[in-house]
Amino acid sequence: MAMSPTRLGEVNRAGGNYLELFKTVFIPEVITAFEQQVVLLDKHYVRTITNGKSATFPVMGRATAAYHTPGAEIVGTNILGNEKVINIDGLLLASVFLANIDEAMNNYDVRGPYAAEMGRALATAYDKNVIAEGILGSRASTLVTGLPNGASITKTDLTSGTQALRAAAFAQACFSAATTFDANSVPEGDRFVVVKPSIYYDAVQNTDAINRDWGGAGAYSDGKIFRVAGIEILKSANVQTGVNYTADVHDVDQTNTYGLFFTPSAIGTVKLMDLAMEAEYLIKFQGTLMVAKYAMGHSWLRPECLIELKQV
Repeated sequence: MAMSPTRLGEVNRAGGNYLELFKTVFIPEVITAFEQQVVLLDKHYVRTITNGKSATFPVMGRATAAYHTPGAEIVGTNILGNEKVINIDGLLLASVFLANIDEAMNNYDVRGPYAAEMGRALATAYDKNVIAEGILGSRASTLVTGLPNGASITKTDLTSGTQALRAAAFAQACFSAATTFDANSVPEGDRFVVVKPSIYYDAVQNTDAINRDWGGAGAYSDGKIFRVAGIEILKSANVQTGVNYTADVHDVDQTNTYGLFFTPSAIGTVKLMDLAMEAEYLIKFQGTLMVAKYAMGHSWLRPECLIELKQV
């Protein structure tokens, strides 16, 4: 007598797609892992398009003020500007193949790690590419005549054998970056720096950095530091000191890079396909192939809003 199996992912045993319930749980887990891992997702200019292979981002200059002469016609002032075309890099994928699918769909200890790893893989690639573009922009010339170029700050004590000296060097770099941003007329709100975890934790251990009297904000007990000199501190292992990062159009030498100061208008991302999930049962392989994917592109926009933190 033939058995009548209960398919754990089938909706009301209606037949057909028995992956349906599985996907409704697996997909949110992938997205959650991505959002928990990614650092720069909401820290820069992101534009969504519905079709095409690129998008144009405006790069505006600055207005000027002048005294009015009584009786003179007001005709407006000329604000210089330019644009930057950001192309879609291609389709970025993270995939896994699961055999013995019914057991895997019902085993949360199996499903969860797979979903998390796929989400983290895409988040890591996202942050690496955005950081790489920020570094490239800090070394670039402005797109708008009259605006400042990108900049860098060099601190030799970032690799000192003394923790206090490393922390002090980073704190000094934050104040130097704030000074440069002010000189470049970069708005004070939403200034960020993303640094290697080692630099971040050196700063946490520096009581001056988290002392509000010295311009810092944080919590020693929580291992967190929020701001120094009005700059919000972010940590990411995707600041890859000591490597030549290669990712097609985002190639950049990070041999001496320890961090990146930036503002949201400094870097742009064009999004064609948001994070999505596909799953297909393959009879001849007796298992299910699951793919997490997105199609986006990244590029720098405003060099005057980018400062590379270096150690030479």
